[in-house]
This record gives sequence, C-alpha cells and structure tokens, in this order.
Amino acid sequence: MEENQKIKLGISIGDINGIGCEVALKTFEDERMLEFCTPIIFASNKTISQQKGDLNIDITFNGVREASQAIDGKINIVNVWKEVPTIEYGQATKAGGEYAIKSLKAAVKALKEGAIDVLVTAPINKNNIQSEEFKFPGHTDYLAQELKGESLMFMVADALRVGLLTDHIPVKDVANAITSKLIKSKVAIMEKSLKMDFGIRRPKIAMLGINPHSGDKGTIGEEDDKVLAPTIQELFSKGTLVYGPYSADSFFGSDTHKNFDAVLAAYHDQGLIPFKTLSFGKGVNFTAGLDKVRTSPDHGTAYEIAGKGKADESSFKEAVFTAIQVYRNRSEYLELTQNPLQKHKIKKGS
Repeated sequence: MEENQKIKLGISIGDINGIGCEVALKTFEDERMLEFCTPIIFASNKTISQQKGDLNIDITFNGVREASQAIDGKINIVNVWKEVPTIEYGQATKAGGEYAIKSLKAAVKALKEGAIDVLVTAPINKNNIQSEEFKFPGHTDYLAQELKGESLMFMVADALRVGLLTDHIPVKDVANAITSKLIKSKVAIMEKSLKMDFGIRRPKIAMLGINPHSGDKGTIGEEDDKVLAPTIQELFSKGTLVYGPYSADSFFGSDTHKNFDAVLAAYHDQGLIPFKTLSFGKGVNFTAGLDKVRTSPDHGTAYEIAGKGKADESSFKEAVFTAIQVYRNRSEYLELTQNPLQKHKIKKGS
C-alpha cells in the first residue's frame, strides 16, 4: 500500500448502551484523524444521530448502504438496521447485545469481502450478546471462527506487548488447558506477529509460569517443570528466542519485561492486570494470527459512565492507530517476503 493511500477502517459499535459509540465518535470528532483513514461505522444514521445528540458530539457523517460507497475525508455510516432501537445508557439489555452483534457481523462480513481493510471493535457485554446464533465468550473467539488462521489475544502499548496462552476460560481450567502443543502454537503465532506486524526481525519472548514462583521446583505444582520448561527448551533449541518460565509476581515490578519484545502469560488476569496497570488508557487489544487486522480498546462497556459524555477516547484512538500501523507493516512484510528470488532477479536485471 502506498504511504498516502487511505485505509478503510471499519468500526463495530459494541453495546449501544455503553460507551462504544461515544469513544468512536469522539475519536473522529478530531478531523485530523480523517487524514489517516476512512472510518466506516456499522450501525444506522438514526442511532448515530441520537448518540451524537445525547452526548453533544460535534460531527457530520455520510450515510451509505454498504461499505464500498464510503467517501474519503468523511465519517461514513453503513445502515445495518432501519428501525430505531431504544437506547438505555448504563443498562445491560437484551437489545443492547442484539445490536452489538448485528454491527459486528456486518463489519466482519465487509472485512472478509475486502470492503474494509481493518476492523476496530467497540466494547461488548459478554453476557447479553449470548443467543442461539451467537455463542462465543467474546470477539476473539468469534473472529477466530470467521477469519483464517489461529488467534492470539495480544495486548499492546508501545514496546509493552502481552499475549495470552489461555484467555476467556475459568481459572480452575487453566493448568489442564496448557499443553506443549498449545504453547508451541501460541509462541509460533506471537513470533510471526512480532516479525510481520511489528517489524521485529529477531524477537525475544518471555513466558510466565503457571504457578506461584513457577512452582518452586515442584513444591507448588509440577506444571511449570513438566510442561512449560521442557517445551521452552525444545523451542529454544530450534531457534526460537523464548525464555522462562518466569515467576509472574515480580516480573513486571522488576522491569524484567523491558528485556523482551513480548511476554506470554499463562492466563487472562496474570497478563492483563500488569498490562492495564502499566498502560491503562493507551493499551490496545490486537487479535494476532488471523489473516485480517482487528484491534479494540483495552476497556469494557463502562456502563457506569455511559451517556454522560465522560468517556475517554484515548484507548480507542490508539486502537485505530495500531490497526493502521499493523496493516502497513503487514503489507510491507508480505511484499518483501513473497517471491524473494524473483524480486532479486528483477533487481539484478534492471
């Protein structure tokens, strides 16, 4: 992609009773953002008009029937529904979940068809999205089904990058879920993403232990010694720069994470608590390993402030910038790695 070519950036609005619309609209209230991409929001003119009026957000937008009709230099709204849903700010309603999924499905369809280049998803409520047609714990699992590749939940904020071996599963199931096969898969996805999406030629990865103090040589659990350590050694012997397992309690406090390009945590809170503590408001959730680029802000629906105009759009804005940068990095990487011998011949003969 040419440096000045506008990326078509799709946005699913999330729960209409949360802060998703607010942070998306506030992001593009700054007209300078339109220099970086063409935003395409999957919702409806009437829903966006109501949200911008309720929240006193000063924007104009262009309504279209499909993403291919989007106009550069404008905020574009794809009309996914015609009816006017009732918005109940701060409430976890059935309708809030239904419209979140309508928006998401329309955006993913456009992403698969190439009508948009990247997708930024606003927050959903993992409870009210559940239905006979949608039985997923969150965006990541749904996208893993719809798009090609194997997914990795990857939290990024500048040089801080934290991926998860397991994501939305109960803590009681974590140890049994972590196998040598899973570790190899997630490390491979992370290593490839660091090279392709972040431009790191020889990435160094740290892996956190499952148990307190990484099991203390079997005193507090054997999983670290019997599963993690041997797999790490095997991967390292084959050329992957992966180290550990490290005791999670002191890893971030001692700044050890700064010695690595990314960290692979064993489970959700082990990785996200330190990540959000160090980067809250600037962090981005990136779904690595898929054939399309998807990011989201690092916060939830924030019902407690929804409809009050108090939401901070910083993380959503970072999600937009990250999606754009990853898309450009990936495009460049694929261009450089496809048919390198043929390119060498062309260059030599020119």
